Amino acid sequence: MTALKQYAKLESQGVWRAHPDAQRQNVIVAFGDASLVIVASNGQPLSHWSLAAVVRVNPGDLPALYTPSADAIETLEVDDDMMIDAIEQVRTAILRSRPRHGRLRVILTAGVAAATVAAAVLWLPGALMRHTLGVVPEPTRSELGTRLFTAIGRVSGAPCRSREGDLALARLSSRLLAPGSAGLLVMPGGIPDTISLPGGAMLLNSRLVEDNESAEAVAGFVLAEDVRRHQEDPLRPLLESAGPAATIRLLTTGHMPDSALRAYAETLTTAEPARPPDAALLQRFEAAQVPSTPYAYALDITGEETLGLIEADPMRSGDARLVIGKADWAALQQICDG
Repeated sequence: MTALKQYAKLESQGVWRAHPDAQRQNVIVAFGDASLVIVASNGQPLSHWSLAAVVRVNPGDLPALYTPSADAIETLEVDDDMMIDAIEQVRTAILRSRPRHGRLRVILTAGVAAATVAAAVLWLPGALMRHTLGVVPEPTRSELGTRLFTAIGRVSGAPCRSREGDLALARLSSRLLAPGSAGLLVMPGGIPDTISLPGGAMLLNSRLVEDNESAEAVAGFVLAEDVRRHQEDPLRPLLESAGPAATIRLLTTGHMPDSALRAYAETLTTAEPARPPDAALLQRFEAAQVPSTPYAYALDITGEETLGLIEADPMRSGDARLVIGKADWAALQQICDG
């Protein structure tokens, strides 16, 4: 999303700390489509924070002190009034999107809610689905993604983190995904190869970085998941799993029952997603200038079932770009060792 269009190109100075024992570092903070991008003075990306999950530690005090989530160890100090105002407007919008006693969400009037409920009785399920996917705003999607991530974490455990690994993930995300993407997280296990959540976050099983021999193979899984989530909105299977009643509740209150999220989290952690068609994959690999052959052999070591991705590799002529450097790849392979 573009959280606030008037802030689309906003940048400010900030002070970032990777963890409580780390040295404080002067950085540039860029207000992105769905994230805060933290960049060193030499232009090197340091971290990506999802705007939907940002928490202010010291409300009312200056400089404003933020963390990327309630249990995160990174901190960011900002004293630029315009940047603080932009972040706070997004946080306020997210709070307003949550259910409140005695009134509907800000974006829905009582008349719209009543019309939605009445129409849901008459509409075919497909029409209700299309309408919901079209009107649920990004802050609500991000909140659903965060709650779903929490439910998945009960099975998979907390995401793997390390200073060098986090930087490598940020560079991998910047290299492969659209600017402003919520970013990548490596999970210690308990999930399929990749999962996309509403709101933009993408989860990777740690075996992808531990068992593959090259960053190009891991890049293939990221690109394949990116194709998959563009072909099917990640919110759709959640709504299908939750059913019409929970979907109507989401429309009228902005809230999804915890039971529906827990049930869908169980489905996500056990079901292997289908591989996108080769034509779509090859087009995405070509656009990213990443070879498809390493990914093909990671899927099938014999290459028999992925022959199309090998023979039609768009980078066979040698035009591939480096995915990430050797040091970043080593850090990524060790991100779960800490």
